[in-house]
Amino acid sequence: MTQNSSRSMHSDYMHFAKLKTQASYNLASSDVANCTLADLGAKLEDLELHGDNAYGYAPLTERIAARFGIDPACVVTAAGCSFANHLAMAALVAPGDQVLVEDPTYELLLATLGYLQARIEKFERRPEDHWRLDPDAIAARLTPRTRLIVLTNLHNPTGALADDATIQAIAAAAARIGAVVLVDEVYRELMFRDGTATTSFHPDGNIVVTSSLTKAYGLSGLRCGWILAPAKLAERMRRLNDLYAVLPPHLSERLAVLAFARLPALRARATAMIDANRAAYREILGGHPGLEQTVFGQGTTTFPRLVEGDGDRLFDQLMTKFDTSVVPGRFFGRPDYIRVGLGADAGMTKSGFERLAMALR
Repeated sequence: MTQNSSRSMHSDYMHFAKLKTQASYNLASSDVANCTLADLGAKLEDLELHGDNAYGYAPLTERIAARFGIDPACVVTAAGCSFANHLAMAALVAPGDQVLVEDPTYELLLATLGYLQARIEKFERRPEDHWRLDPDAIAARLTPRTRLIVLTNLHNPTGALADDATIQAIAAAAARIGAVVLVDEVYRELMFRDGTATTSFHPDGNIVVTSSLTKAYGLSGLRCGWILAPAKLAERMRRLNDLYAVLPPHLSERLAVLAFARLPALRARATAMIDANRAAYREILGGHPGLEQTVFGQGTTTFPRLVEGDGDRLFDQLMTKFDTSVVPGRFFGRPDYIRVGLGADAGMTKSGFERLAMALR
């Protein structure tokens, strides 16, 4: 069998993130620091190896649906937001379909679309516009061949927030040519400080949303992700998952239900770390002459441009001399940028910022 040489079969970023970022001062992660079983209040009697979860564990699906005020038929559970994105795009895109993707964007989205053999076209988020989405500029890039528009909100890597009116304007333009908008909202979870969860998804619209408990709550080990999609499309995704994950680990599903019951405490824990780290970043690096940047008031990352040099060279220097890691901007299509995480332990993170400032000097 001949393999299509143009088809993406791996993610350079995921390989880097898994194997190359280990440092005493890790500023490469965009997650909130991992929580523990004790943070979930889990007891042995809460756990079972097996349960009825043929196409979704009902208590988990219902918890997600109730949170967003939608029918459980519109909820598809998945192993984290990364696989939710994969499953959603696999259900929406055929080889050769044109997909319009924001630039900069998360490399794994591009790698997955490459694996699905989509034809990728890009539209630019501009730093001089504070990385905002421009619905008119996006509409101008649409063609009759466009099948999907892929966005992140909060934006990865910058943390920029688009309001629902902006997303709906993009969806309206897409609807005129029969296209769908996929919005990765995994970082939007950080915005629900009063406990009220919101989303761009509407059951009768052309927006599909993905998210998870991973980034905002320190629960990456649970792999609790989900897709919000119109009911018929959601059923298509469930059946497609027969070819991928088949069934999720039931232990993780039961722990995820516990996590939803503990979200206020988990959110307070995350907020305390992120707020302390953002304040420290602004103090140490916010006005640094070696950086050009917009520091937003939300999100777990910043994305500064280096006035001199490139992200890979700075990364090598940080790792070699300062035992500190960041993400080189080439993974987002911007070699002269770096992505810096704000979600880890406050003491470690502040020390990492100090080391980054020294490296920049």
